Amino acid sequence: MDARQDEFSNPFGMDEQCTNCPDLCETRSTIVHGYGDVGADFVVVGESPSAGADETGIPFTGDDELVYEILAAVGFAKHEPAAEEFDRTEPTVGNVFLTGLTRCHHPERGPTDSEVDSCDAYLSSELRMINPEIIVPVGQRTLEALAFEYTTERAEDLDVEELHATTLRGRGFELIPMLAPDEQSADDTEAFVSHLAEVVGTDYRQTKGRRGSLESGRGPDKD
Repeated sequence: MDARQDEFSNPFGMDEQCTNCPDLCETRSTIVHGYGDVGADFVVVGESPSAGADETGIPFTGDDELVYEILAAVGFAKHEPAAEEFDRTEPTVGNVFLTGLTRCHHPERGPTDSEVDSCDAYLSSELRMINPEIIVPVGQRTLEALAFEYTTERAEDLDVEELHATTLRGRGFELIPMLAPDEQSADDTEAFVSHLAEVVGTDYRQTKGRRGSLESGRGPDKD
C-alpha cells in the first residue's frame, strides 16, 4: 500500500476485522470501508462491495468502472481505461468520498436488512465527519435507506429509475440518485453526467466557489 492509498483508504480508521455479520465473514476477502477525500462536498454511496471491490478493498473498483468514469467527467477523478480488468486499485479523486451501506461482499446475494443495520454506524459516522453538501445514492436499495434516514420522503415512494439524474432535497444536504452501473444505458449515463456537471458548474461553483485540483490526489479543504 503506497502513501496515497494509505491516506485515502479507510481514513477514519474503522474496524478492519469486524465480525458483526458471521455469514459475510465467511465470504468476504476484504472489509471495504470508505475511500477518498475526507474534506469532500460529495459522497457516493453504494449498496455493498462488488466482487472487484472485495479484492481491491476500495469501493466501486474492480467492476464498477463506470462510477469513476462519471466522476472523471466532472473533474472529481482521473480515469484511465483498463485493458481487460479494472485494475486501477488506487483511484485519484478529489472533493468526493466513496462508501457503502454495507462493507462486505457476498457472491450470491445482496445485503440483508440486519446487515445494513449492522453497518449503519460506519456510514453514519462517515457522513457526520465529512458533512457533505451532496450525497449520490447508487441503486434503489441505497436510495431507500438514505431516504428513510436523511429525508422527509417515504422510502416506498421513491423510485431510482424516475429520480436518476435529478436532485432531491434532504435534511441538511441534497441527494442526486443514480441507477446502479449495471442498470444504466448510455443515455442514462449521459443524463447523469449532464445533471451532475450542471450542479458542479452552476449551483455548486456559484455557491461554494471552489473546484479541487487532482494533481496531488486531494480536493480542496472545506471552509
